Amino acid sequence: MSRASAIVVAAGAGKRFGEMKQFAYLRGKPVLEWTLEVFQAHGEVDAVALVLPDEQDLKHYRMRYPKIVGIVRGGARRQDSVWQGFRLLDAATVEVVLVHDGARPLVSAGLVSRVIAAARAAGAAVPILPLEETVKEVRAGRVVGTVDRTFLARAQTPQGFLYAVLKKALDQARRDRFYGTDEAMLAERAGIPVSTVEGDPRNIKITTPVDLKIAEGLLDA
Repeated sequence: MSRASAIVVAAGAGKRFGEMKQFAYLRGKPVLEWTLEVFQAHGEVDAVALVLPDEQDLKHYRMRYPKIVGIVRGGARRQDSVWQGFRLLDAATVEVVLVHDGARPLVSAGLVSRVIAAARAAGAAVPILPLEETVKEVRAGRVVGTVDRTFLARAQTPQGFLYAVLKKALDQARRDRFYGTDEAMLAERAGIPVSTVEGDPRNIKITTPVDLKIAEGLLDA
C-alpha cells in the first residue's frame, strides 16, 4: 500500500491576482512548480494527482515530476476540483491523501511529514496557525462586535485524510449539494474528528501580486 498520495489543486482562475497565479513566476519558475518539487522530493509521497484549469500535456509534467499519475481539468468550484483529483487515485494503493493548494509554493517537507503522521494516527488532520490580529464582525460597513479569538485559528494546506475518511466527507457533501471552504470542513460536517498540527508561517497562499512579493522576500530571508 502507498504511504501517501497528494492532490495538488491548481485550477483557479486567479481573479484577485489578475492572471492564473499558479503559473506566475517566482524566482524564475512558476509558482506551481515550486509546489510540485516538494512532493516529488518527499520520501513519503508516492503519487500526485494534478488538477489544472485544463487538461495539459501529461507527458510534459511527468518528465519533470514522475510521481504525477494523472492530470485532470478542475471543476466549477474548488471542492469539485478536489473530487476530480480524488478520482485519479487508486483506493487499493492509497493510505493517506493530502490535499494541497497549488498556490502555496513554500510548503515545507517537514509540514508535509507532520500532516501525514497526524492523518495516519487520527484519520484527518489540518495545519493551523494562531490568529494574531483582532477580528471584527462588520455589517453594512459598521463594526457590530469583536470576535473572541481564543479558540480561533487559521487553517493551511496540505490537509491530510485516510482515504476512506476523505471519501466519506466528499461523498456526503456531494449528496447534500453542500460546498465547504476546505476539506476539513467537509470532514467536520460528516462527524469526523479533525486533529491539528502546527502550521508554518512561511506557507503562504499566493492570492494577490503582493503575496508574490512576500514569497520572494521569504525565499531571500
